[in-house]
Amino acid sequence: LIAEMPELGSIGNKQAAALAGVAPFNRDSGAMRGQAHIAGGRLSVRCALYMASLSAIRANPPIRDFYQRLRDQGKPGKLAIVAAMRKLITTANAVIANDAPWKGKSD
Repeated sequence: LIAEMPELGSIGNKQAAALAGVAPFNRDSGAMRGQAHIAGGRLSVRCALYMASLSAIRANPPIRDFYQRLRDQGKPGKLAIVAAMRKLITTANAVIANDAPWKGKSD
């Protein structure tokens, strides 16, 4: 991620998500409200985040709980995976910005 996005740590979380291509964009026009879709961004980062999120959903309890909560709310699987991707990139951005190792929830 750092090789493909050297900006990590010096930009905001919303900007990091947009650069990675996992920020939702609304398709609204007038009174019509369309579904939000992801678009643009860096393809290599998005592909890496996709594979990392699939692994995190299986092995990382906070990401797994987040994914399962979205699925329990009736959200589609792909939407929940993209939300996990966004959570991973914002977490990576915060870890790099704070120059500290990531600490999961303390149980």
